[in-house]
Parts: sequence; structure tokens; C-alpha cells
Amino acid sequence: MKVLVAVKRVIDYNVNVRVKPDNTGVATANVKMSMNPFDEIAVEEAIRLKEAGTATEVVVVSMGEKKCQETIRTALAMGADRGILVETDDELEPLAVAKILKGIVEKESPDMVFLGKQAIDGDNAQTGQMLAALLDWPQGTFASKVELADGGVNVKREVDGGLQTLKLSLPAIVTSDLRLNEPRYASLPNIMKAKKKPLETVTPADFGVDTAARVKVLKVEEPAKRQAGIKVETVSELVDKLKFEAKVV
Repeated sequence: MKVLVAVKRVIDYNVNVRVKPDNTGVATANVKMSMNPFDEIAVEEAIRLKEAGTATEVVVVSMGEKKCQETIRTALAMGADRGILVETDDELEPLAVAKILKGIVEKESPDMVFLGKQAIDGDNAQTGQMLAALLDWPQGTFASKVELADGGVNVKREVDGGLQTLKLSLPAIVTSDLRLNEPRYASLPNIMKAKKKPLETVTPADFGVDTAARVKVLKVEEPAKRQAGIKVETVSELVDKLKFEAKVV
């Protein structure tokens, strides 16, 4: 069974994100970048399937500038077998990413596709669902547990009312949630081995995908700074302020 995992290069989650002075976006120059945390969880789950003898090959794909090779190499150091870089300088929107992934899926013919449930930069949580629609494959989103059984896959997901278990036939799309697993740290020997693993470079044009933006960002601003709180002397004073100033009761 072949597993395809999509990963994205984003600003590291420990970095304090700053807005550019001209409000056109966030500053990325000289900023630490890393693999999207939810994608890292997806890579870990795919590798665990391989270690269990269920999967035979784990292929990692990333899209963006040439520096995305670093993100792919990280996944290869964790245990993936080979990587595919879709090199482009365009800012890819979820639909374009899904269309490119569709082309890669048709080329690679994987049995499962893992993605993070969302990227921490755009927070769109759309690519997995769009890919499933384009391929007409079953999908299990926000997965907190994945089990292969009876020629299919059982996906346990967290919903508002508790836990929901879906039984999907293969091939299928699965997007990982935070509680699916805890990703491993790549060892130094594996980091060195990852440098020799195959990494193919392609472009969106190879799949006939138009990457032109459909959404225009008008302005990016930091959230308003939180105002200092005040102390009140009595409960009645608190109720008055909540009712007449904050207007929440």
C-alpha cells in the first residue's frame, strides 16, 4: 500500500508573527520556518503504518519555493521514502493545491492520502475536503485515530457531540487532528540518510493547473491590543458594568 502525505512550509509555531509595515502581509524575511504541525502528525501516522507492515511506501509532497526542499527532507529524515517538490513562487490557494495534488495522485496512484487538517498560517482547513471532492474519494477529516481493517480504514474523529467513527473504503483521504499521535524527532543518522533519498521536482504547469489568485488580500492588521482590566468594589457594580458598559448581560 502506497501512502501520499502533503506537507507545507510555514512560519514556526514558536515564532511571534509580525505584520509588515505596509500591511500587505506577515514578515517572513529571516524568520524561522518549519513543517506545519498538523502535517508533521500526518507524516508520523503514515510512517507508523509503514512500520506496522501495512504501508510499503510513503511519498511526501510539498509546494512552494525551492526552500520547501528542507521541509521534505525533514519528512524523509522521519522515515518517508521519497519526496516530490512542486516548485513555484506563486502564493497557492487551497483549490490550486487540491488540483495539483489531484494530478500527483493520478500519477502516483496511492491507496491513502494524509494531510494536516489545516495549515497554521492560513487556517483554511479546505484542501483535504477539496481534494476528496475532485477525486470523488471518501474522506475522514479531523482524525484522532486511524485503523486499517477489512480492506478499509476506520477513522475516529472529534465532533461537537463527542466522537464519531467513519468506515471508509480505500482509496481515501484522511486529515489529521492534534490528538492523532505525537511526531518523532529525526535522529542524526536519519537526517544524513535523508540527504540521499530521491526528491523529484515538478511544476504546477506539469499538471495543467492555473495558480492565479482568486482571492485578493486588501490589508493585514494585528489584533487590537487588550485593554487593562479594572477592579470593582461590589457585585452590583460588576453587574452594572457588564450590563451597561460591556453589554454582555
